[in-house]
Amino acid sequence: MISKTFEVFWRFLTLGCISFGGPAAHIGYFQTAFVQKLKWLDADAYARIISLSQFLPGPGSSQVGFAIGLRHAGVLGGFAAFLGFTLPSFLILYFLASSNLEQHSSKVFNGVVHGLKLLAVVVVAQATLSMFNSFCKEKLSLCIAVLTTVILLCFPSLYNQIFVLLIAAILGVFFGKPNQIKSISPKKSKLFPLILFFMMLFALPFLAKLSIGLNLFSDFYQAGSLVFGGGHVVLPLLQEILGNSVSTDRFLLGYATAQAIPGPMFTLATFLGAEIMQDNKMLGALLATAGVFLPGFLLVLGLHNTWEGLAAKPKIAGAIWGVNASVVGLLLSALYNPVFINAVFKPVDMAIVIIGFCLLKTFKIPIVFLVLVFAATGPFISN
Repeated sequence: MISKTFEVFWRFLTLGCISFGGPAAHIGYFQTAFVQKLKWLDADAYARIISLSQFLPGPGSSQVGFAIGLRHAGVLGGFAAFLGFTLPSFLILYFLASSNLEQHSSKVFNGVVHGLKLLAVVVVAQATLSMFNSFCKEKLSLCIAVLTTVILLCFPSLYNQIFVLLIAAILGVFFGKPNQIKSISPKKSKLFPLILFFMMLFALPFLAKLSIGLNLFSDFYQAGSLVFGGGHVVLPLLQEILGNSVSTDRFLLGYATAQAIPGPMFTLATFLGAEIMQDNKMLGALLATAGVFLPGFLLVLGLHNTWEGLAAKPKIAGAIWGVNASVVGLLLSALYNPVFINAVFKPVDMAIVIIGFCLLKTFKIPIVFLVLVFAATGPFISN
């Protein structure tokens, strides 16, 4: 078990160093690494994990990674996945908060980031195509994917995202044609993580007055418990919760940096926690990071086994069938905004993306090699 846990850690640590592009790209990286290459789980099991993350608050891609580690190496594997995937961005944002440097990057560094953003386009495109081939085999599933894409491109918002997922689930219940799913013995929810989730949600605000650290942890725990829709949605919620604890300029600096670096955007909490606890920046960063991620992980721990069992039931399987088709549309819309429009600016950018897609899809070039190639290419094609 220790060897499995360590393997989970270093696999996710590698991804945490290269996973640019936000949650949609992270899903693509995970699929390439753990479904296609390592075969830790099959496409259907991976899709069930994604569908679960869509209906829970918290950082979606980190919850998917946590669930993969949980399946492969138990609870320790789940936390090893979180630690490995989050550590690089945690260190970068902690250093930024501790150094008090203004946002400044060299031309070469900007070029490397640009190249890695182009790689994110390739990875998301490949993941979208792969999931399309798996989950859009019928006319209705294809229509669900297309409708989801159109709605989210024309009317992008968290509420519309939730709306189309719910409609897709309802259509799947009544008209879905899911694959025959191997019967899974029904398992009960793990009550302790769920009880702990609600106890902390309601008790922490009353305990927050006992110390600055508890107050900080409580604020970020509330944010992690209440935010649906990923990193971009957590921004206004944190602004409201923290009030004037962090200046607007420093807040936006942390937010911009969290978007530009690999790993989960929720590590914005690392920067903000260090900013708030000036006397002990490391403690502040740790408390804020733990607070914002913990609620989602407790919910995954509590519901993971139940969700696997429920997914074998015909009606639930139909709902997941519809959600999977809708997720394809969600990925396709994310491929354009924010991934494509924030990476491809010139014809040469598009040319590099096409070459990269061919190398990844047709020649199965390892992702680590592509990271090196795109990082080296970026400075030469950037303005």
